[in-house]
Amino acid sequence: MTSATSPRIVFLDIDGTYASHGAVPAAHADAVRRVRANGHRVLLCTGRPRSLLSPTMLAAGFDGLVCGAGAYAELDGEVLRDEVFPASLAQRTVDALHAHGAISLVESTEALYVLAEARDAMERRAPDGDASALQAAVWEDLRAARRVVESLDGLSFAKIVTLSARAELAEIAAEIGPEVAAVETSIKDLGKGAGELYLAHVNKAVGMAAVVDRLGVGPEHVIACGDGPNDIEMLDYAGTAVGISGGHPDVLARADVVAQGPEDAGLVAAFEELGLL
Repeated sequence: MTSATSPRIVFLDIDGTYASHGAVPAAHADAVRRVRANGHRVLLCTGRPRSLLSPTMLAAGFDGLVCGAGAYAELDGEVLRDEVFPASLAQRTVDALHAHGAISLVESTEALYVLAEARDAMERRAPDGDASALQAAVWEDLRAARRVVESLDGLSFAKIVTLSARAELAEIAAEIGPEVAAVETSIKDLGKGAGELYLAHVNKAVGMAAVVDRLGVGPEHVIACGDGPNDIEMLDYAGTAVGISGGHPDVLARADVVAQGPEDAGLVAAFEELGLL
């Protein structure tokens, strides 16, 4: 673990780390402002596409963003990388998902593209309209980014989320080819074929490295905070790893510091322990 005696670059996972069910604790937003005022850089580092980061989510102010689990990176308003599926691979992926009856959400920098059947499937899962309901903030962002299209053919994207399919997602990925990897969903009630398809060589550390290289420093200056399996490469890359209590066991095994979850504004104490505040 490195100490914060010189400026640090702090990367924050969103869901389960910086935000709880899409809602950012006021204490977390305040802590980000204070950390930046102390001369450190703070960036969000998320599996969400850029299109799913609302003004509310960004309200604290950040030096940059890593989105799409590493496919996209932005620093000081400059886009450093925005990698998408090559066109032929994208079409092969869409065709394979269609052949297996997948209900898909196509994630791009510009929007979340869905067919009408996927929109309807989403709405069946949506909160009942109560703004205080669990996940209400997530759904506000999803609906704002969502674009209903008549076909998924020809779209540019970095990742696809599936809500269901007739085959397991790993089997579909194997049909598509080694360029694509799959992770099954952690949401218990979605069922067979639910998860994410992404470029096999892309992870959060790839996006982080683009930022760190542009800043001309090394990973020893990096602090990364996360809770889920898609944060593992992120924590391995960082000089200091912050895991979230109750997070994935492989995350906690890598943690130099363990913070309480966003429900308890746990990043505040972690930032204090690391000398950022």
